[in-house]
Amino acid sequence: MAVMSMTGFAQTEGSARAATGADGEAIAWSWSWELRSVNSKGLDLRIRLPHLVDVWETKVRARAQARVTRGSVTINWTIETAAEDSRPELVVNEAFLAEVVALRDRLTAQGVTFSGDLGLDRLLAVRGVVDVRERAADTTVVEAVEGLVFADLDRALDALIDARMNEGARLKDTLLGHLDTIAVLTEQATIAAEAQPAALRQRIQDQLALLLDASPPVPEERMAQELALLATKADVREETDRLTAHVDACRAMLTDGGAIGRKLDFLCQELNREANTLCSKAIDLTLTNIGVELKTAIERFREQIQNVE
Repeated sequence: MAVMSMTGFAQTEGSARAATGADGEAIAWSWSWELRSVNSKGLDLRIRLPHLVDVWETKVRARAQARVTRGSVTINWTIETAAEDSRPELVVNEAFLAEVVALRDRLTAQGVTFSGDLGLDRLLAVRGVVDVRERAADTTVVEAVEGLVFADLDRALDALIDARMNEGARLKDTLLGHLDTIAVLTEQATIAAEAQPAALRQRIQDQLALLLDASPPVPEERMAQELALLATKADVREETDRLTAHVDACRAMLTDGGAIGRKLDFLCQELNREANTLCSKAIDLTLTNIGVELKTAIERFREQIQNVE
């Protein structure tokens, strides 16, 4: 399987002619699907459909969920048609209008004067008197074009998957490059760690001088504990071995592909944990600097895997 990015864009267009149920009038429909995808912790589908076909939302969601497992995906369907039932409908709230008229007449009778003429045109402009809404589509037309519309949705989903795969291929190369950097730095850390015994020896000598000059004298058992602690602190072989193992595991996941984003994120946390421990165990400046570069490379790797499905 390929590595899939969560970033992608796709657009398809279609058209059809159908007959209305009432008078058999031929209606020309044209539409467009637009799909956008960005990274997300899970699958977040945002579906935008006109009111006249909002009954399709469940079917659109099911189709998308069958193809996409992760990402924030916006699915937008727009339509252009000369159909009478697609044009906005003006709805007058007659009860509210009657209340407004009665209020005008009552105030006028009480001697209240108004600037200008409060005719019907101004009364209809009162908020809440007139509402504009989409008409419900003729079910015959909707059913007639549904197959074609959803075929275009499937084509858009195919194109979105292709876009995410192409971006995933580029992302894979970038991630492998970061892993190569981490592997090189891990090898450098292993080599630098071999020079630590000399630095450790000097530190032990300094610690012994302090312990022997202490008053009262430090017991030999305590001295042995201190020396053992220093020796343990200086040994970073376990950290470098784990770093190498995690890098190999990440490479294997990128080779296998699929929905690996969360697994890579977990391994990245483990890489960072080992790098932090290595820095804390570093005795000389060389190993400390390598550890800092290692943490920087791991952070760059982490930033990129946020886009992997």
